[in-house]
Amino acid sequence: MPVKIEQLRSFEAVARIGSFTRAAEELFLAQPSLSRQIAALEDEAGTPLLRRAPAGVTLTPAGEVLLPIARRMLADASAAREQLDELAGLRRGSVRLGAPPTLCVSLVADVLAAYRAAHPDIELHITEGGSRSLVQAMDEGALDLALVVTRGAGATAPATELVPLLSEELVVISSAGARGSAGEGLLPARRGVTLAQLATMPQVAFNRSYDLRVATDAAFAAAGLTPTIAVEGAEMDAVLRFVERGIGVAVVPAMVVIDRPGLRSTRLLRPQLSRTVNLARRTGVGPSAAAAAMQDVIYETVARVAAPGTELAERVTVASRT
Repeated sequence: MPVKIEQLRSFEAVARIGSFTRAAEELFLAQPSLSRQIAALEDEAGTPLLRRAPAGVTLTPAGEVLLPIARRMLADASAAREQLDELAGLRRGSVRLGAPPTLCVSLVADVLAAYRAAHPDIELHITEGGSRSLVQAMDEGALDLALVVTRGAGATAPATELVPLLSEELVVISSAGARGSAGEGLLPARRGVTLAQLATMPQVAFNRSYDLRVATDAAFAAAGLTPTIAVEGAEMDAVLRFVERGIGVAVVPAMVVIDRPGLRSTRLLRPQLSRTVNLARRTGVGPSAAAAAMQDVIYETVARVAAPGTELAERVTVASRT
């Protein structure tokens, strides 16, 4: 497997700063993602490149050899990007991207990190909201692009088209570390949880404005079930924190659980619930160079997170592009 620029960028940042945590913050990466990039680079090199110690991170002899080479390669890549950006008109500009909160804590974070690394001079403006309000904002010209979720026909508007990106399972999450807490000891032993079983567990329920809450409420109603609610009306960040603390279980999209060691997930069965993530874009109006580049990064990120062999491969299906 060839060495990737992002692996060299992560290695250089850790070597320069002497800390995985601070390097991850500088690169806008989750620390587990940065650690995986370093591990992949060391596998490719066939030898350790960094020494981890309580006092900080230092270079091994192999790391000392690689560091100046990595810096030259990064400088060359930066120079090439600058020249290409000049040709593509990406030296200045902005992108207005909309997404619901359930995507902002997962896919959108990866998209923005990749885009920012490739086009640091472009201003990024993020709008969080429900899918229907985002489609309306697209139709009114208030956004350049949006990521929206649908089930069935979904929301449409005259000047906006929805391009399916992926289908994502909804999963049940519980605390990974609070023994004896709600859901601990129940979910880990199961290959999946049925809707009837889920109805008996204390749940942390989303605010009713969330598309996710609407979908789960509809599923319970269709099955003639009444869920057991431990906490009602939470927002995304609060739901994840409450579940980590063992207050209850929750139904969330599969991508939300990645890089969250405090959470454990299992599949929701009979019925299995899913949602479609779409790219919303204006019809009849060509995107700016910055927005077109953002669209490319979105496609690339979707393909990467759901690639065969990844944690999400079985729970996310990428839509075909025609």
